[in-house]
Amino acid sequence: MNDPALSPGLVIVDKPAGMTSHDVVSRLRRAFSTRRVGHAGTLDPMATGVLVIGIERGTRFLAHLIASTKAYDATIRLGESTTTDDAEGDTLTRADASTLDDASIDAAIGALTGEIMQKPARVSAIRIDGKRAHERVRAGEEVDIPARPVTVTAFEVLGRRRSGTAYDIDVRVHCSSGTYIRSLARDLGEALGVGGHLTALRRTEVGPFTLDDSIPLAELQEKARLSLTLDEALTRTYPVLDISEEEGLALSMGKWLEPRGLRGVHAARTPSGRAIALVEEKGKRLATVFVARPSTL
Repeated sequence: MNDPALSPGLVIVDKPAGMTSHDVVSRLRRAFSTRRVGHAGTLDPMATGVLVIGIERGTRFLAHLIASTKAYDATIRLGESTTTDDAEGDTLTRADASTLDDASIDAAIGALTGEIMQKPARVSAIRIDGKRAHERVRAGEEVDIPARPVTVTAFEVLGRRRSGTAYDIDVRVHCSSGTYIRSLARDLGEALGVGGHLTALRRTEVGPFTLDDSIPLAELQEKARLSLTLDEALTRTYPVLDISEEEGLALSMGKWLEPRGLRGVHAARTPSGRAIALVEEKGKRLATVFVARPSTL
């Protein structure tokens, strides 16, 4: 398959600001001339950076994508809270943050690092009774999302700037999937007693994929191309199990192999370099979890 419109795989997009993740999907459907395009890990319209897109059978792989960790560069404005916890919302409160000292900020950041309970933003994409929270908020409903456990591995200050009564800090955050950076900005401002919200957000990593893998959306619209083939995506994301061509044929037909004493999911790869399937031991069988190359295709 040399035609990018027919080749299955992943595109790691450097999403521009001002677009929803679905907007990106729509653009790539046209660029790749296929309806079979999907995304993993929604980015807000104001956010930029790594957005993982599946093309053709790559869309089915997205459900098996390991992206337990993410990383972001962000700017937090202390001294003002908003309805959405970011710059797109209406102002709720203002306070003088210009007198904040670095030690107080660092202490508050330390309290938001590690394993914490976090209440997601009211305008998040979390579903409540089948409807996304942000849709309920925009329909005028009151939304209260329970706090949930997340892990903030690193919360590092890169720069500090006073701007009138506001105090802007540039930060780098490494965290578990499901962590809301807007909520970190909100909670930091609340802890310091001045309010806070996010003014800029750039996702730099999603699991094993980074900005180095990404392609600007404008380039993809000019010339559609994959960032990783489906073979590369499976072997980049999972540990590899080398199998024979005959075993690969069996897996492609949905058959199982003898167990190998493996732990967890592996990408089964033939000597020709083809990643046939994701496999996992279940009892006395090495069975498929996802077949990348079914014999029917």
